[in-house]
Amino acid sequence: MKQLMNTSLKKGIDKQRTAVLRLEMDYELAVLFEAIEENNEKKIKDCKQKLERIRLELVRLKAF
Repeated sequence: MKQLMNTSLKKGIDKQRTAVLRLEMDYELAVLFEAIEENNEKKIKDCKQKLERIRLELVRLKAF
């Protein structure tokens, strides 16, 4: 019974983290769009790195 409760709790936490990551991803995509419009190479590179980190975590959570 305890394992069932722990599994259920973990799924809930994973769902919350996935939602937060999706919001972060939306924000970073907006920042990337701005950087592309400004032709700011450093900002573009930073955004792409953040998006890659988010992508890897989402894959780890099996959200994609």
